[in-house]
Amino acid sequence: MSGNITAAVCGVGTTDYGRLPGQSAYDLGLQALRAALDDAGLALSEVDGLIVNRIPSYQRFAELAGHDPDYVLTTPGQGRFSGICIDTAKALVESGRCRTVALVYGNSGRSDGMTYGGKDESAYGSEGRMWFPCGMTSPGAFHALMMQRHMHEFGTTPEQMAHVPITFRRHAAHNPKAVMREEFDLDGYMNARPICDPLKLLDYCLINDGGAALIVTGADRAADLRKPPVHIRGSALRTAFAGSTFPPEDYWYAPLNEAAMRGFAEAGLDRSDMDALMVYDNFTPAVLFSLEGCGYAPRGESGAWVSEGHLSLGGSLPANTSGGHLSESYLQGWALNIEAVLQIRGECGARQVAGARNVHYVAAAPVCSSIVYSGDAS
Repeated sequence: MSGNITAAVCGVGTTDYGRLPGQSAYDLGLQALRAALDDAGLALSEVDGLIVNRIPSYQRFAELAGHDPDYVLTTPGQGRFSGICIDTAKALVESGRCRTVALVYGNSGRSDGMTYGGKDESAYGSEGRMWFPCGMTSPGAFHALMMQRHMHEFGTTPEQMAHVPITFRRHAAHNPKAVMREEFDLDGYMNARPICDPLKLLDYCLINDGGAALIVTGADRAADLRKPPVHIRGSALRTAFAGSTFPPEDYWYAPLNEAAMRGFAEAGLDRSDMDALMVYDNFTPAVLFSLEGCGYAPRGESGAWVSEGHLSLGGSLPANTSGGHLSESYLQGWALNIEAVLQIRGECGARQVAGARNVHYVAAAPVCSSIVYSGDAS
């Protein structure tokens, strides 16, 4: 690191979520960026790095913002890139390459009619189209096949799996921004419309419009700004591309474990130090796989573990306190990272985790990511 700089989040901003007709990804990203700058008490001229995600053109976005950053990057729309972008911003700040980096996400997918499945599936490219005739036409089918294997191998049941969406919806009931706030019970889950066995409607993320932004700078500078700094104490990525057209036999256990352990080691913390967890929940099974890969639940026992209530507010590891992708909105990891910041700042109201100082974000995907946020620099 250059001059022993450490990175911290100094500002966050979001838009409303839902169907927001007439607002492009650019519009939503600009709204979120302005909110994040205001949150930090910074002017756009003080930002020298810009990373945009899902926004079509960094050039057009910067033009609309009236900004000429020294460093710019645009990244693909896959949800794994929220973790990649934050890890990149941390590296840019700690190396001294940039002083302050704005990360901006904009998504008008619901208004644009974006789909993640069927014969016209385009969200993730054309690499897996050879398997469409076999029914593998969506990311949901990919996760359903993994969950079927997990049930066969470990005896995980739908009733156990139900605790994840039920818990996250209970959290969303305390979040005025959440798109879905009406709670449901086990009967409501079991009677929900089946989509791809064993997954039901309530196991799927919510496709919506929305924007999100984070401002990352050096911890020393962040300490002088409007809000208390939230330190990015540990961040690690681990890819699993070999054979990734097929569902991984280990449910991404090995790459998840490596990313988590490296992130904890950099942070100088352990999973036992975590006060809350933000886990990428594009589908319910991803939560179970992440819990096992990071070591929170014993391998093969995540179903039984979640059924004990650990993920609830007041439980041993409150998770996705905003409602996550299953109930708040699908912002592809960005809103979960912002929720981690808000929890540490104590700004979550009725869903606040008492005394939250360390929050872990994790995503299970062909690029596994692990980020440890902390209210303490070391």
